[in-house]
Amino acid sequence: MSAAREMTSARSRRHRAFIAAACAGTVLAMTGLAFASVPLYKLFCEATGLGGTTRKAAASAGQVLDQMVNVRFDSNVAPGAGLRFRPLQGQMSVRLGESGLAFYEVTNTGDAPQTFVASYNVAPHLAGSFFVKLECFCFRDQILQPGETLKLPVVFYVDPAMAEDIQGKHLSEITLSYTFFRAPENQG
Repeated sequence: MSAAREMTSARSRRHRAFIAAACAGTVLAMTGLAFASVPLYKLFCEATGLGGTTRKAAASAGQVLDQMVNVRFDSNVAPGAGLRFRPLQGQMSVRLGESGLAFYEVTNTGDAPQTFVASYNVAPHLAGSFFVKLECFCFRDQILQPGETLKLPVVFYVDPAMAEDIQGKHLSEITLSYTFFRAPENQG
């Protein structure tokens, strides 16, 4: 009976060790996926325009159409960020394929140097696949001294392919929205 009990106890220990290893492996895998998911999702959204994410390009569109689209500029500040952020123009009309240049202004209203970063989106979401940025300040850390103000450019165009898209050809207004917040190293 004692040999059977020892065998059962050894089997039980192996079973617990297996479960502990499986749980630890699952936690490590999920942690790895959590860290990898943000850059992978960002790349996916940039490639597809999903969720209002714009595309990036190195050169302007090769074609400019007569069709106009109104681009509105929006700014937001995360709570407690300690800055003032605004577009320097409320809106502009551009022809499809025509490059546009817009500026945003950000000021550190705090009493210490801070690092800030901006994220963006485009509305309606459908427009994200047609809104192409040539130059942008998003996802780059901006270090501002107390009271310092920066003017940040955005160079963009709206892809002429929008005129041929079954849903896109009806878009007459696109909103480019940025949100500025403290960079993670400033938190806590």
